[in-house]
Amino acid sequence: MGGGSLANAIKRKTHKERGQPAARSKFGLLEKKKDYKERARDFHRKEKAIKALQRKAEERNPDEFYFAMESARTKDGVHVTPTAEANKYSQSELALMKTQDVAYLRAKATAEAKSKHKVFLDSGKEAREFDPEEFFDCPRELLDRSYNRPRRAQLESAAAVSEPDTKAAAKMERRKHAAYKELAQRVERHASLDKLAQKMDAEKAVMTGRGRKRKLSSATADAPAVFRWKRERKR
Repeated sequence: MGGGSLANAIKRKTHKERGQPAARSKFGLLEKKKDYKERARDFHRKEKAIKALQRKAEERNPDEFYFAMESARTKDGVHVTPTAEANKYSQSELALMKTQDVAYLRAKATAEAKSKHKVFLDSGKEAREFDPEEFFDCPRELLDRSYNRPRRAQLESAAAVSEPDTKAAAKMERRKHAAYKELAQRVERHASLDKLAQKMDAEKAVMTGRGRKRKLSSATADAPAVFRWKRERKR
């Protein structure tokens, strides 16, 4: 064994920097070399940043203009950058909110669907010749009711409803047009809620999906964005 190896094998006392003497403890911890290096590094970093800002201010064009300046705000002479709402929440919180929003939209779409009475026909000819009075066996004046819609036999036997006069017939006609208008609005609202729920489902899948993905098409007014994930071998 060489002399150098023997010297390295001998256990030596670990060198330590001395601490703050008890008589000077009122001045706080004694700064070590590593503390000084960190303090000097931080000082020079701030010094460079200040010099860069000073140079930028000196070279600034007074006629410089950006459209973002119109919506920019300052507070006490300091530029204030608005924080986006999305930055206030984590990815898991956003995914949870997406799930709750989709559940709400699904519930509203189901409620809208239940507000309509569907009649299934086999052909377009039957749809054109469809007579709701004959199908529901109910007078036209009572068709706009969603409940308590008596049949003709019940009306004839119990005389539940008297023969309507001209004013009542006009009123019933107005109600019928209002009911058709409401039906069209419900159909449109149900379709828009369904599309919105599909878009939110797609956004949630993109947020929670793992692996590499490639965007095939952007979102449109009628369809969400389409992504394709890279296939990964299952273990």
